Amino acid sequence: MQVERLDGRSLTIGRLVDIASGRCAVEVDPAALWRVEKRHARLQEARAQGAVYGANTGVGANRHENSVDEGFHGLRLLRSHCAAVGPVEDDVTARAAMTTRLNQILAGGSGVSRAVAAALAEALSRGAVPTMHSWGAIGTGDLAALAELGLTLAGERPWQSGSAPVVAIGPTDALPMISSSAVTVATAALALHNVQSQLRASVVVAALSFLALRGNPEAYDPRVHSARAHPGQVEVAALLERLVAGSGAPARIQDPFGLRVLPQVTAPAVHAARSLHDVLTAEINAAVENPLVTPDGVRHHGQFHTATLASMLDAVRGTFLPVLSLSTARLGLLMRPDLTGLRAFLAAGPAGSSGLMISEYVVQDLLTEIRVGMTPTAAGTLSISLGLEEHASFATQGARSLRTMTALAPTLLAAELIAAVRALRMAPGRLTEGLARRAFDMAADALDPDESDRPLGDDLARAADLLPELGAVLDHSPIDLT
Repeated sequence: MQVERLDGRSLTIGRLVDIASGRCAVEVDPAALWRVEKRHARLQEARAQGAVYGANTGVGANRHENSVDEGFHGLRLLRSHCAAVGPVEDDVTARAAMTTRLNQILAGGSGVSRAVAAALAEALSRGAVPTMHSWGAIGTGDLAALAELGLTLAGERPWQSGSAPVVAIGPTDALPMISSSAVTVATAALALHNVQSQLRASVVVAALSFLALRGNPEAYDPRVHSARAHPGQVEVAALLERLVAGSGAPARIQDPFGLRVLPQVTAPAVHAARSLHDVLTAEINAAVENPLVTPDGVRHHGQFHTATLASMLDAVRGTFLPVLSLSTARLGLLMRPDLTGLRAFLAAGPAGSSGLMISEYVVQDLLTEIRVGMTPTAAGTLSISLGLEEHASFATQGARSLRTMTALAPTLLAAELIAAVRALRMAPGRLTEGLARRAFDMAADALDPDESDRPLGDDLARAADLLPELGAVLDHSPIDLT
């Protein structure tokens, strides 16, 4: 198993996903732990000299309350912020959140003690997973969930799985532990990983539909797209042109939009995903705690506000939806005998057979479920903590919404894949060699060739599971959509 050394500065999203999924172990850079120790000492010095938010004061609207119980201030703060309500985060998300929080702590700005940082690293290395509930975050820090993590490290809450040594939580450890959006960032990073995989798969599936529908490749000509080269558009068009190279004479001078505007619709999603990737890379390697401990002192600020992350999450959701909508449009095209030259709904057997008719109902159900959650989260407003906190990004809700979107999208894309494969089985002369042929063979080997009217659930599940492998076909292409 590979090992990732966490140093607070160089963690990538790919490595974060590998660690969360159990494919990669972790170790901590000793220099980063030394930095944590030095910044903790700096926080203690500042606390001895005057008021430091959360270290010798209350928090939120209680920020001016300086009477602090030295012995239990840290634990009392964690207990009071531990809402412990709502759905429980799955193990992968919990491990991603632990990894993100540890790496942020190693960036050196939190002031948390070396003992707490080491305890979190030990728990992660042992595979221990805390119980972390979803509710209680609004894009200004995952206070409730991270309080659960802190109390679990302190031995006051049981681990959901595994175990780790108990660590003492000092009076200056609690706020630094929870002053982060690590759960939100982890949720967003895992969802983005899925978006990137699904975008790649969607292009491959679309190419198979193009071949089945005998599309016109002029729509992907580089001379067309260089005339208005929006970010990502030339690359998407070039990839599609490569996938459908060698297709026969087109059936139409001009195709329906489902084929013709593929580059224009997919490119914004690719661009938005790349932008979110940059934002999340910065977040997982950032010192964002309030107050922030620097080599020369302690500073109070609003760096915990995740406005940029929220806006990028809204952008990815807003641009990925049309990609999925266009997939449902192509599914509809594949049902039409006037466009495929095959039977309606790609049916086989006696007259009146339904074929893949029901799959259109499935995808429209899923698409509507996604649309229901499409309100831009960054548009929300609030006023809490006696009016002191009168704004939030709601990036947390954006991350959850993107996660839901990527959980529904595979079945939607799977319906198009099943239809494209069935059409190409019925008309094998439309297949080309190269990447598209490799993708077809992979799908055809996995999908049941029975074309009679029968339940489609197993086919949809099998096709959905196949999508990551199908997207990996593009690894053989010099054009990278991630």
